[in-house]
Amino acid sequence: MLVELSQNLILMTAGAFLLGWLLSSISSSLGSKYKAKKRDARDDRIRSLEADLRVAKTDAEKSQSNIVKLEEELKETHVGIERRDNVITEQQARIDRVSRDLKESVIKTRQLRAELAERATENVYAEARIREVQTELSVAQASQDMLATGILDYDTEEGDEDPEDNRQPRKSSKTAT
Repeated sequence: MLVELSQNLILMTAGAFLLGWLLSSISSSLGSKYKAKKRDARDDRIRSLEADLRVAKTDAEKSQSNIVKLEEELKETHVGIERRDNVITEQQARIDRVSRDLKESVIKTRQLRAELAERATENVYAEARIREVQTELSVAQASQDMLATGILDYDTEEGDEDPEDNRQPRKSSKTAT
């Protein structure tokens, strides 16, 4: 009997436990529905603020990553600007050098042109003098040839006067052919 009693006792205890558990779960589900209807407005406000906080943190993280990207782009832009400024400075120096060389070349060209014009003028005068001398030489040669052949004969008078000034062609019986 002791063994039977203990089996009945175990079964009753198990049944009571199941019945208690069943009643407590029913009670809690009914109570939660009632409590859900009587929610505190502050709880909703807290949940809303927590959601806003999560959104703000996400936006802040995105903004931080954007700031990092923009700072990198700014650094790259500064480097690019410095490179461009260096190139511009070099080109400006080259332009200044070429401009200076061009001015010097123009001055030298003008000097050379003036010198060439002066030499050309001297050349023209020299050529004119050479032609005069050649003409005089050809006239003298022709006169000498005529004198040598006897076509032309000068009378020479002795005296204080210059023999060249007193030269007069003598009329000869021979005529020039």
